[in-house]
Amino acid sequence: MIVSAGAFDTWRQVGRLLLYAPVTFVTVHDSYRNQVAEHNFYVVNDANRWSKIALLKAAGKLAWIVWNEKPDIVISTGAAPGYLALRMGRLIGARTIWLDSIANVEQLSMSGSRIGRFADLWLTQWPHLTRPGGPYYAGSVL
Repeated sequence: MIVSAGAFDTWRQVGRLLLYAPVTFVTVHDSYRNQVAEHNFYVVNDANRWSKIALLKAAGKLAWIVWNEKPDIVISTGAAPGYLALRMGRLIGARTIWLDSIANVEQLSMSGSRIGRFADLWLTQWPHLTRPGGPYYAGSVL
């Protein structure tokens, strides 16, 4: 799972549902490591469209993680690192799920609005943000 900082606790709960599958967490905060000590855990630098060098650095680290972990499924809650990881996972044949952060109440995140054609399942946590063709609403995680 590629997890944005604000959604980490939500995904830790989802990870508990996957008791019989190995789960790898990737986030931008090392402080979450102890919360999922029983799982593989990686930290990548945060990045956004304004920091091109940081984006390249994050892309390199994510490429290494995706190549070495070879995930069957990549799940992301948003932000640039999650967008990159989902695209990379798709390149190696992983199924992909984008769940736009619950924090995006009024509109989809920039990454969330661009990821639709690359995600096998494209979801929002707010019913009023659905559109024909996605994202879809199936309830909220919280």
